[in-house]
Amino acid sequence: MWESFSSFILRRRIPIIFFLVVVTAFLGYHSRSLKLSYEMAQVLPETDSTILTFNRFTEQFGQDGSIMVIGVKDSTLLELDNFNAWIALSKRLKEVEGVDKVLSLSNIFYLEKDTEEKTLVPSLVFKDTPKTQAELDSLLEKVYDLPFFRGFVYSEDETANLMALTLDRKFLDSKDRAILMNDIMAEIEVFQSTTDFDLKFSGLPYIRSNNTTKISKEIELFILLAVLVTAAILLLFFRSFKAMLFSMVIVLIGVIWVTGIQSLLGYEITILTGLIPPLMIVIGIPNCIFIINKYHQEIKNHGNQALSLKRTIKKIGNAIFLTNTTTSLGFGTFIFTDSIILVEFGIVATFGIAAVFLVSITLLPIILSYFKPPRARHTKHLERRWVHTVVNQLVIIVTNHRKAVYIVTGAIIIVAVYGITLMRTTGNIADDLPKHDKVYLDLKFFEKNFKGVLPFEVTVDAKKKGGATKLSTLKRIDEFQDVIKQYPEFSKPLSIVEGIKFAKQAYYGGNPNKYSLFNSQEKSFLAPYLISKEDSSSNQLLGSYLDSNRQITRLTAQMADVGSNRMDTILNELRAEVDSIFPIDKYLVEFTGTSVVWLKGTSYLVKNLFLSLGIAIVLIAFIMAFLFSSLRMVFVSLIPNFLPLITTAAIMGFFEISIKPSTILVFSIAFGISVDDTIHYLAKYRQELHRHSINLREAALLALKETGVSMIYTSIVLFFGFGVFTASDFGGTIALGLLVSITLLIAMASNLILLPSLILSFDKWLTTKAFQEEAYVEFLDEDQDLELEDLEVKTINSPNDKEE
Repeated sequence: MWESFSSFILRRRIPIIFFLVVVTAFLGYHSRSLKLSYEMAQVLPETDSTILTFNRFTEQFGQDGSIMVIGVKDSTLLELDNFNAWIALSKRLKEVEGVDKVLSLSNIFYLEKDTEEKTLVPSLVFKDTPKTQAELDSLLEKVYDLPFFRGFVYSEDETANLMALTLDRKFLDSKDRAILMNDIMAEIEVFQSTTDFDLKFSGLPYIRSNNTTKISKEIELFILLAVLVTAAILLLFFRSFKAMLFSMVIVLIGVIWVTGIQSLLGYEITILTGLIPPLMIVIGIPNCIFIINKYHQEIKNHGNQALSLKRTIKKIGNAIFLTNTTTSLGFGTFIFTDSIILVEFGIVATFGIAAVFLVSITLLPIILSYFKPPRARHTKHLERRWVHTVVNQLVIIVTNHRKAVYIVTGAIIIVAVYGITLMRTTGNIADDLPKHDKVYLDLKFFEKNFKGVLPFEVTVDAKKKGGATKLSTLKRIDEFQDVIKQYPEFSKPLSIVEGIKFAKQAYYGGNPNKYSLFNSQEKSFLAPYLISKEDSSSNQLLGSYLDSNRQITRLTAQMADVGSNRMDTILNELRAEVDSIFPIDKYLVEFTGTSVVWLKGTSYLVKNLFLSLGIAIVLIAFIMAFLFSSLRMVFVSLIPNFLPLITTAAIMGFFEISIKPSTILVFSIAFGISVDDTIHYLAKYRQELHRHSINLREAALLALKETGVSMIYTSIVLFFGFGVFTASDFGGTIALGLLVSITLLIAMASNLILLPSLILSFDKWLTTKAFQEEAYVEFLDEDQDLELEDLEVKTINSPNDKEE
């Protein structure tokens, strides 16, 4: 197959170049329409009960998570000039396109009783801009007599103040979000220039907008760093500008292909798919190294360029096809997770790896054919002494010190097992942000002063029309609100109960002591004021908390970013309280909101990522069994690949790196890449046995010498390549890059030391008759010469020369 393929490539250079140029232009054109995702990534499948509950909630009451908050903790805000500037800011923000509502101290309202119309009329506390400090202080006293707003617009201790902006979802879920946020920040900068307040910003729209901007910048940064790092390594390896340039052209074409494919599939750029372009550079460069390295070897051996290229394609094509297959399996197993964000990541990465392989094995040999063969100084890297010195030391270790290898391995496993017991699973919305980042610090400000900004929703279905507004139901809701208030992680909950308390206070002339739920006696004379009229204040106040049938109502609170573990505990405790307060046969009470969806999504993601790792292991083991015809060899060869995984898991435990969606990716990716070295080694080992009929010991050592250099080269590229992700601002991306780099480095050592040691120690048991027989997939002998008389070729020294 590969012999025919190599002939086809070299004899159809012009048509292939034309085809590749057309495809690249086509995909490059479509890659221009690739868009960033402005929505919070959906981890859970559409059929998950948590998503179904959340969707029902949004259909009934609208989307949560559309409020941006501005906070300040400065007593001078309540000075006349500063407060009037705060009022002016509130009015200017309300005029910004995309801002639906603004709530702050400046537009707090109270209710006045209209005895003639039997209704409650809202009236602003600050009808006009205060003229004197005395007037302002008097109005503020009236504000603080409105418990409805305490803990919401101003903190419980009255030292911090908040401005809440309700933003239009159409802007938030589109590219116009950036324009909206810029317009808001422009008005805020005007305010800050005159007052010099240290304002704090948070809320899901702000956090998501900030993250989206960072992702966009980091994609460009990662691609640039990946290009620079891999280019530097290639120059160091080959000492040839052309070899470096050709390789970079190949991987950059691969990047164009993968972004174009992503656009054609209709996938947007998320925090995961944003990593794919630099990943393609890092993963594609080893293909180029193998091809150029083999090409240089052939040129050095006989100097015939056409023959060198043909043999390079024939011999290396099969090897990198297998290694790219196992690597793509590491990514492709994400497709089985049922999580939209991971499925998209898996599909795009798999297509990307296939694209890079196809471009590498076709275009790179063609490009090389149009240039003069490398000079002697360009092939000196084949004799680099330090690499061969390292490999020779490895041979000595596996030959004479296997007992020490096993002792060290056993010690590592014992320590690793203990480290694994220290691992913990968590998931915070702001967990990946650096602790010094303003977004993170501002979030902590709101958690300290207002208990948090993440939406937590509770829906109460009374199972019959009008049941939600019955006094018995209201009392149960009020009792449950008291339970929520006991948790420091929650802000004061808002519900129709709080609205009724507000109305009762108004009925009694604004007396704050009357802020409570009415009793059965008060119900009769309060009822006329609470019956919704088409444009009444009570209808406006309670409309967003009650469905049209008065059967379903909501209770909403803001909560701190407590993490998935604490959140799970809270939900379990609240569920027990719900079951004791609301009879199951009369009420259906559900927890939802962005905070709940995030918790369930994190747990679901971690579970499914472990599943994807298991699938990757099984599929790769199946491929190895098919290639090598020996279950014993597969079993033993997987040991060196499990060792780096458990070592990395131990590192996570010792250094308190949590298992979360970003870090759990490490294992599937690293396993899919690290097993490539195992396949290279076993293929060469089997080849030596079949070719020379030498004893098992000599075959194992010769395979180590032959494959050790390429393993070291590719591991260096991958180590520094994945290391570029440590330049990220997101903790998860930093951990991903660092942990994958460490895992691959350990995998290299494990495959170079532990695997040969195991084979030498159990050679007769492992090397079965089936293993020594001809493979189902042919592994070509790199030292086997082709008969020159079978080919009619001449050296191609210039673009004008052609094959005969």
